[in-house]
Amino acid sequence: MGRGIHRLSAVEVKTKANAGHYADGGGLYLQVSKWGTKSWVFKFTLRGRTRGMGLGPIHTFSLAEARAKAADLRKTVAEGRDPIEERKEAMAQADAEAANTMTFKEAIERTLEKKEGEFRNDKHRKQWRSTLDTYAAPIIGTMDVAHITTQDVLRVLSQDTDGGTLWESKTETASRLRGRIEAVLSQATVAGYRTGDNPARWAGNLKELLPKPSAIADKGNQPAMAVTDLPKWFAALRTRDGISARAVEFLALTAARSGEIRGMAWSEVHDLDGDKPMWVIPAQRMKAKREHRVPLSADAVALLKALPRVEGADYVFPAVRGGALSDMALSGVMRRMQEAEVKAGRKGWLDPRSGRPAVPHGLRSTFRDWAAEKGYERDMAEIALAHTVGSEVERAYRRSDVIERRRAMMAAWAATCRGERTDNVVQLHAGAV
Repeated sequence: MGRGIHRLSAVEVKTKANAGHYADGGGLYLQVSKWGTKSWVFKFTLRGRTRGMGLGPIHTFSLAEARAKAADLRKTVAEGRDPIEERKEAMAQADAEAANTMTFKEAIERTLEKKEGEFRNDKHRKQWRSTLDTYAAPIIGTMDVAHITTQDVLRVLSQDTDGGTLWESKTETASRLRGRIEAVLSQATVAGYRTGDNPARWAGNLKELLPKPSAIADKGNQPAMAVTDLPKWFAALRTRDGISARAVEFLALTAARSGEIRGMAWSEVHDLDGDKPMWVIPAQRMKAKREHRVPLSADAVALLKALPRVEGADYVFPAVRGGALSDMALSGVMRRMQEAEVKAGRKGWLDPRSGRPAVPHGLRSTFRDWAAEKGYERDMAEIALAHTVGSEVERAYRRSDVIERRRAMMAAWAATCRGERTDNVVQLHAGAV
């Protein structure tokens, strides 16, 4: 290249050690500081003024990359523009844009501040944000409110739960959630953080994409399989690998709720090697806020003993990356089982009344139907499901949770899951515990 441009070689760039500026030509210089650090500088003269513009260190930009940058900058100067001032303007604009952004989580906080006087009480305030924190924040919480679309809101409302999609299984909660998302995005629009229509709006928007809440069949009822389908489903479940499948299996054996299973800790398991193995769920983890004892059948004990123990983790069914399994992990197992059945040309595991695919929470209904068919006392089955039984006075006088009678019942239930006949059920009466 003679004495024009591209005077330096890659070897020279690497070996230059004395402090100074080494010209590559065309305004590009290798700058070596007195401390030995090396970087690229572009020097140019515009309107009689000579200026130097840093392009970055050599460990970030190679000689070829620095030359390409210098070529672009020479064109800028030739057009009479100052690249240093243009870079300052670009940085200022980026800072301004960054200052005018807001995540959905931040918008929740701002909306709560604005609505403080509208809440009837602290409970109402907590309920208002609880639905947003539980269902919306994990999906769109980190998104810039300016970029949230109707499809993003649909992802929130259509997320999987134990009973199917949120909109189907928890319609009232989902409907309130939609309104709260709309309020948050409306506040963000007024504050200048987004423009355009509100993607959470119902009329003329989500109304065309979601069924009306009043039209959803079997509202509040979770799809449950028939007792007669249980053994085949349970056998199919046991062929599946993975901690989520084992969590669903344990849920089936204990007739517990998904949240109780997902939050289950080894510290809650007692006498696993003894005669009366028990799972004791503390009150703070129960829906009714009362401690609940679950007698463990031999099948449940065997399942727990076969689980891997993760050192330093107390969760019985931990997620792959640590912490508790998500609500979708369990429902996903049953959804994939249903898909496999349909793919094989079979109807799968359907609720006999609604025709909808069974979900984890529906297994509790299957258990309740089985208990009724086998003649178990209503109260004992309800206690097994951790339902509130009787009046407050009746509960005060009922000191026993009939744990040993329930132990026999759960053993019979486990046998039914395995496909064994349990016709000869011997019913004990109120005195036995």
